[in-house]
Amino acid sequence: MFDLFSFPFLDLLPFVAVGFLAQLVDGALGMAFGVISSTLLLSLGIAPAAASAGVHTVESFTTAASAISHVAHRNVDWRLFARLVFSGMIGGILGAYVLASVAAEMARPFVMIYLASIGVYLLYRGFKYPPREREPKLVVPLGLVGGFLDAAGGGGWGAVVTSNLLVQGASPRKVIGTVSTAEFFVTVTVSATFITALGVQAFTVATVGLLIGGIMAAPLGAFAAAHIPAKPLMIAVGLILTLTSAYGVYTALG
Repeated sequence: MFDLFSFPFLDLLPFVAVGFLAQLVDGALGMAFGVISSTLLLSLGIAPAAASAGVHTVESFTTAASAISHVAHRNVDWRLFARLVFSGMIGGILGAYVLASVAAEMARPFVMIYLASIGVYLLYRGFKYPPREREPKLVVPLGLVGGFLDAAGGGGWGAVVTSNLLVQGASPRKVIGTVSTAEFFVTVTVSATFITALGVQAFTVATVGLLIGGIMAAPLGAFAAAHIPAKPLMIAVGLILTLTSAYGVYTALG
C-alpha cells in the first residue's frame, strides 16, 4: 500500500524544476524537452537508462497538456496537422521496429550535425531577414522522417520537424503549436508498448517530478509561443537547436 508519509517529497523538487524548465522551452519553441530533461537528469546523477525511461514516460503526459494549451491559444494549423500527424505515427512505428534490430546510435552523430547546421541557418535567417511566411510543401515525408528518427534515435521529433518547417517558410507560431500537438499522438504511438511493459515501475521519483513540472509549465509555453513575435522566436529556435545539437555531437562522439 502507498504510504503518503514515507514518500520522499523533498527528493521531487530537483526533478520538478527540470521538468518545468524543459517543458517551458519545449512548449515555447516546439522542441528540446527530451534533450534538456535527459541532459539535466544525467547531470543530477541519474543513470542513462533510467533517465531515458523517465523522459519517454513523462512525454506521453506532457505532450497531452501542451497540445491542449496550444489548441486553446489557437496555435494549431489543422490542415498542416492532418498532413503531419499520420505520417509521423507511421514513421514512429517503423522506427520502433528498426530500433529492435539495429543500433540506431550509429546514426545519431550525423543527425545531430545536420540539426546543428539547420540551427545555424535559422539563426542567420532570423537575424538577417524578417521571416516571410510561405506554405510548406514537404510535409508528409517530413512527418515520416521525424517520427522514424524520434523512435529509432531516442528523440528528435520537434527538432527535426519544427526546424524543417521553419526553413520552408511556415509561420513560427503555427509550426510550434502544430508540431507540439501532433507530437502527443506520435509519442503515444511509439511509447505504448514501452509503458505497458514497465507499468507502475516506470513511475520513479524522477518520473513523478518531471511529470509535475512538465504539466505545470505546459500552459506557459503555449502562451509564450502565441505572444512572442516571429523573428525572436525563430532566433530562439535556431539558438536552442544549435546548442543542443552541438552537445549531442560531442556526447555521441565522446
